[in-house]
Amino acid sequence: METIVLKFGGSSVADNIKLNIVANKIIDFYHKKNKVIVVVSAQGKTTDNLIKEAKELSYQPDKREMDMLLSTGEQVSVSKLAILLNRLGYKAISLTGWQAGIYTSEENEEAKIEYINTERIQKELAENKIVIIAGFQGISDKKDITTLGRGGSDTTAVAIAAAMKADHCYIFSDVDGVYSTDPNKITDAKKIEELSYTEMLDLSNEGAKVLHNRCVEIAEKYNVLIETGSTFNNNIGTKINNKLEESTVKSIVKNDNLFLITLKQDNYNANMLNKLYITLMENDIIPMHLVNNSISSFYVSFTIKASDLGKFQELLEKELALFSSAFTNISRISLVGYGIVNNKDIMKNTLQILNMNSIQIHSIELEECKLSIMTKEKVNDKVLEQLHHELIQ
Repeated sequence: METIVLKFGGSSVADNIKLNIVANKIIDFYHKKNKVIVVVSAQGKTTDNLIKEAKELSYQPDKREMDMLLSTGEQVSVSKLAILLNRLGYKAISLTGWQAGIYTSEENEEAKIEYINTERIQKELAENKIVIIAGFQGISDKKDITTLGRGGSDTTAVAIAAAMKADHCYIFSDVDGVYSTDPNKITDAKKIEELSYTEMLDLSNEGAKVLHNRCVEIAEKYNVLIETGSTFNNNIGTKINNKLEESTVKSIVKNDNLFLITLKQDNYNANMLNKLYITLMENDIIPMHLVNNSISSFYVSFTIKASDLGKFQELLEKELALFSSAFTNISRISLVGYGIVNNKDIMKNTLQILNMNSIQIHSIELEECKLSIMTKEKVNDKVLEQLHHELIQ
């Protein structure tokens, strides 16, 4: 009898009709003589709505209290699903993160799973129950509820699969696999049958909204076989495993949710960059691709997420008022596939397409499995389409 983990995202459990679809999918796996563990996200836009409601009460809510609030979304989902499965005649039990033995670090809103005590899960499985666990949450050694950050239910599922030595971890959503590019933008995007952990991690880090990057790291560390698929059909999905085979470009990600920031100041000392970095981090802004462009004056550039622009503008008016600044919405285009570094034609063809469209390049990064190009402006989707047509076999 195999132990399997099934994870269902928020769009899969958004209402009672979809909960019935999920229940039937779970029952199919249960009838195949599997020990079934299910991890569930909050329904639909529940988490977004809870954040909105909290910010109507306080512009900057206390992080501990936000974890208490946000963890309720998943608890609603697991209890509803357990109620439904029991009504259908299948023994099921819902568990919160702490009831499932998920212990985390103490950071609120971005906690890391430290270990999982599987005793309760094992006990319920031994009684032939379907165990339904609230994703995205755990408990610290101080007995405070913590959350794992957006997309954290993926991490919960893979971590439980690792702790239970599960044979398979299925990640279900409204998309039936990983595609060669965003199928909502490019109609001839192709589903990828298989990806290595390294390739999937590169895609996640570059903004592909398929799997949370931390869950891929855990899967690679513990060799957890992941298969992504759709809740709403039985199409073959994408397998993520440790197979690393040289290939051409497998997938292209265009991330437009970035702002390129430049800060200048005539006076310069060696501590200014350190102080800037610390100030940004203390305000929960993570500067990426940071470059010190001068040795005689203070002139740095870096990128931030578009969602952090409001916080950054507030800092410019207060703690960073001494700098002259500029910011531009840009794109970062990343081509992913093992062996890219050895294929000169990929770089050549990519640059030709960008030149043809008069795209100004800010920076180029080349790694074993990835070519990333950051532009000086936001790039039209037609460029993504041209790259996909030229580079995806």
